[in-house]
Amino acid sequence: MSIKNILIGSPIETIKEKHERLSKKMGLAVFSSDPLSSVAYGTEEILFALVVGGAAFLNYLIPIAVAIVILVAIVATSYYQTIHAYSSGGGAYIVAKDNLGEYPGLVAGAALLIDYVLTVTVSISAGIAAITSAFPGMRDHTILLCLLAILFITMINLRGVRESGRVFSFPVYLFIGSLPLLIGASFLKSSSLPHLPYKDLPETTSNIFPIFIILKAFASGCATLTGIEAVSNGVRAFKAPEAKNAGTTLVWMAVLLGILTIGIAYYANYYSILPNTDETVLSQLARTIFSKGVIYYMIQFATALILILAANTSYADFPRLSSIMANDRYLP
Repeated sequence: MSIKNILIGSPIETIKEKHERLSKKMGLAVFSSDPLSSVAYGTEEILFALVVGGAAFLNYLIPIAVAIVILVAIVATSYYQTIHAYSSGGGAYIVAKDNLGEYPGLVAGAALLIDYVLTVTVSISAGIAAITSAFPGMRDHTILLCLLAILFITMINLRGVRESGRVFSFPVYLFIGSLPLLIGASFLKSSSLPHLPYKDLPETTSNIFPIFIILKAFASGCATLTGIEAVSNGVRAFKAPEAKNAGTTLVWMAVLLGILTIGIAYYANYYSILPNTDETVLSQLARTIFSKGVIYYMIQFATALILILAANTSYADFPRLSSIMANDRYLP
């Protein structure tokens, strides 16, 4: 047996492709790791923008989070319709090309391909940030850890879609279980720990017109929508009936994303957590609730895993979108 077969497995016959397809449960793990993992840094991005204006602006955190969740619902509804209208996959590229013309379609396709590359960068770096928040001594090895994470994701994907789904199911569902646990524990602790004002932060620190700070915070928080198009681009990866299974998976993903986004934003505001470059907001919230105990490290472990595996969205959808564009003779 060659080293290649040991690392990435034996070649899969084309006729067996349908047996490699994903169930809804496995599809949620493969395609939702990117959007669900954005909960780990979405609130943080809003806070980084708002803190420029001072403590008074931090009161906009929850309204902005609610606005982003409404936007998630609108986008998810649009992609749900896309899945059923274009069950062959392709997402924004196919929709734009068919309804607006060739060049708008190519712009959408090119934007998605670039976005998939950037998704790897953002997800991997955020995942390693979760690790270095829990273990500050590893901060000097950040780049090496990022490269090792990318190598791991690459090897898993070379073994095939179904095998990657098996590997990714555990961390995704661990994260889905950990975050509601954190939100529930935050609620229980709130009865004994009253809401406190932000410390060491003046009421206002900026003369910039307030609406610009709020709009910047909203735009930054829209990182929460990262990867929400993944399911519509990967319809062909699901078992039959493809459109129905993909649509159900998208709904589950959107509901979970909305609940987690509101929950993290609300309790980050309640416990007066401020963003900093040494520790993530999610880590600070988990440490506030659980101290540095077993549950804290479990949450950080789950967060790091799902963020690293969120890069899988790019590995799952970049080839599919490229294949569709290649069939239209826009790629080799």
